[in-house]
Amino acid sequence: ALAVLDGATAKRSGESDQAMAADPTTTADCEVSQPSTNDRMPDPLSIHDLTVAYHSRPVLWDISVDVPAGQLVAIVGPNGAGKSTLIKAVMDLVPRASGRVLIFGKPYKQNRRRVGYVPQRESVDWDFPVNALDVVTMGLYGKIGWCWPVTRKHRKTAMDALARVGIAHLAHRQISHLSGGQQQRTFLARALAQDADLYLMDEPFAAVDAATERVIVQVLTELKDAGKTILVIHHDLQTVAEYFDHVILLNMRIVAVGPTQTTFTQENLQKTYGGKLTLLDQATEAMRRAERSR
Repeated sequence: ALAVLDGATAKRSGESDQAMAADPTTTADCEVSQPSTNDRMPDPLSIHDLTVAYHSRPVLWDISVDVPAGQLVAIVGPNGAGKSTLIKAVMDLVPRASGRVLIFGKPYKQNRRRVGYVPQRESVDWDFPVNALDVVTMGLYGKIGWCWPVTRKHRKTAMDALARVGIAHLAHRQISHLSGGQQQRTFLARALAQDADLYLMDEPFAAVDAATERVIVQVLTELKDAGKTILVIHHDLQTVAEYFDHVILLNMRIVAVGPTQTTFTQENLQKTYGGKLTLLDQATEAMRRAERSR
């Protein structure tokens, strides 16, 4: 039976070859078409004409930016510039007056599982009766589902994330009993457990100790090396050039956006911060040190 099938297959193959030879257009039809320039992968985050207002007062105005894939991106600007509001608008946590936000080409609701979030420490109720392991496990609920139990596998994933930020030994400590740096590491571990493709972090370096800052930088670098995209609200102008590949300068509107080396300039900082010359002087000195080290 196998011989008969092989013979029939060979016969059909020979007939097909003859037909293709007789009709040259058949060969052309079988060629693999080249991808169109319009078929490129969508950006991790695309924001177009975004405006957000509180009580009819604009906080963000006409924001348009495309965040490139696999980059460490800093959002930099003065207090009250709308940085946290921008991240919240991306995640549908605040209403938009106008505009469109796409996560990998789709609305946030359709791609929320691809987004990891690290909130400001001040926005967290640290007296809530949960331990560090519980907090990290909460990052897995999108995969587990609210009606399904947390399994040993999920707990191991959470423990691995805590180990990655160096606080596995604090897994069962109540979150209010953690130091500020340990609390920040806990929420960073929660984001890691999500295994997202786009990370949004609201001031992860704020008020942390030097050891925690080194851990955060290491984790962010590992995420970038793994092809993840990380968007970070950052206040320390002296470390922007050292930590980030890309920068968004924001003061209610986009002042400048692009690679850090060409965008994080004294001229653009002056436009962003206005008269806050002390900050500008510090940032200028930091940029000079970075240039000398290259």
